[in-house]
Amino acid sequence: MKCNKEAIGLDGSVWFQKAENRFLGGDRIALLEKIDELGSITSAAKAVGISYKTAWHLVNMMNNLSEKPLVNRVTGGKGGGGTLLTSEGKKVIEQFLIVQEEHRKFLQNLGDRLEDNHYLYNFLKKIAMKISARNIFSGTFETITKGAVNAEVSLLINGGSRIVAIITNGSVENLGLKEGLNAYAIIKASSIIIGQELHEAKISTRNIMRGTISKLIEGPVSTEVDVEIGGGNVISAVITHGSSERMALKEGDHACAIFKASSVIIGVN
Repeated sequence: MKCNKEAIGLDGSVWFQKAENRFLGGDRIALLEKIDELGSITSAAKAVGISYKTAWHLVNMMNNLSEKPLVNRVTGGKGGGGTLLTSEGKKVIEQFLIVQEEHRKFLQNLGDRLEDNHYLYNFLKKIAMKISARNIFSGTFETITKGAVNAEVSLLINGGSRIVAIITNGSVENLGLKEGLNAYAIIKASSIIIGQELHEAKISTRNIMRGTISKLIEGPVSTEVDVEIGGGNVISAVITHGSSERMALKEGDHACAIFKASSVIIGVN
């Protein structure tokens, strides 16, 4: 039998979840710790080695999936504003560190007992996936209405907003979807249209999320627009820089994030 020069050890990540929805892992805990220490998301992003844009994306995602916001953005004031951890954010850091240490001990003990963990390593590598979509919302199915080929499903997300998706009847069956089941709604930022002054407009698009622009990140070609839609939820859109200039978008403006039901991907654990 050949001897492997580089022994394969067990490693893993701890994730916190609520109602079977994962939302908090080690990388995000590190970001929260730096936000708490430095009081600035710009400084925190630099300290953990990620971009300012990525840091805001992670903060928005954590706030969207948490029952209570973990991070608050403070504007104005004597200090010029900043980014602060909430009491809930500090609480989850403390809980996570305890669980993480116990998890490390468990993996070390398991690795010592396994004679050959190469198969386990390959299996975990195959099933580990990351999703590139910017918008991931946690919620519960309210209604599932089947048609001849497709089904319309309505997901009530944290904060009280609803997202409607059109998926195939086959997907409903394969995913085991039913009313009351916890699930994710996933929408690519490029699938979202930003609109203004649509109160009297008639639009066929099923999903119109009204809110306030909380962040604009301008680029030479594209602009990322974050719209706070209530309940601590933020939805991100990527539009052209020209569109952003033409609409004269600025933080604090009212805006709508619009997307088709067919642009929504439904996921379950």
